[in-house]
Amino acid sequence: MAADTRITRVSEAAYRMRHHALNMGEAQGQGYVGQALGAADMLAAVYADQLNYRADDPQWSERDRFLLSTGHYAIGLYAALAEAGIVDVDELATYGSDDSRLPMSGMASYTPGMEISGGSLGHGLTVAVGMALALRHQGNTARVINFLSDGELDEGSTWEAAMGASHHGLSNLIAMVDINALQADGPTAGVLRTEPVADKWAACGWHVQRVDGNDVAALLTAFDQVSADKPSVILCDTRIGRGVALLENREKAHFMRIDADEWQICRDQLTAGYEGVPA
Repeated sequence: MAADTRITRVSEAAYRMRHHALNMGEAQGQGYVGQALGAADMLAAVYADQLNYRADDPQWSERDRFLLSTGHYAIGLYAALAEAGIVDVDELATYGSDDSRLPMSGMASYTPGMEISGGSLGHGLTVAVGMALALRHQGNTARVINFLSDGELDEGSTWEAAMGASHHGLSNLIAMVDINALQADGPTAGVLRTEPVADKWAACGWHVQRVDGNDVAALLTAFDQVSADKPSVILCDTRIGRGVALLENREKAHFMRIDADEWQICRDQLTAGYEGVPA
């Protein structure tokens, strides 16, 4: 497929996913909307370009596994699942409500297409390593793609898993790290400095690429260049609230409270910013 066709398809999916996230956020009046907007391009690249799946059979044995380690990013994943046809778009309106299959933090027991329950951060890569190793033992060629946040790099279990993946040569494992430089307790660099983060992954034996996580072309190129011999990590520098100027510049952006009269402003800014992008 031509590069410009891939870029257009993924960009359009990311744009719709951002609208889905705003609509879900408005239902609650608050939430992890900033992360969903910032990571939309990453998630769209996975679901609109990379992932091998069957929308009508989320448990298909040959599917690629996408693991959302950061459970609070579930709003972003629900938007991706809706774009993928795994969850009906109309169901997004139930986000975070009682008896919904779309709780505010991801739960594998509730949501089709949700592979793991990402609660305590730092467990996702550990599970991903186990899955990738098991798939290889079974002779299954499916890949495992694990989405992490930069805050999870504070956790020792993440680095233990990284070393284990390299030790076992898990070339069927790809990690994506959302480096938005913010976590619940403040700027990531102030909580626990992880730079030079690319060097650390390389020291653990991974194939490392660092890209602008809001640049669809760069994301697709990174996926095209993953290693066939070792686990790969794509470090993605993103901006919380991407596409909505009002939210990009909000000081307390980890868990956003958005006033009732601001939601339409957010939609208008998102739409205006998308003008001129190939349809």
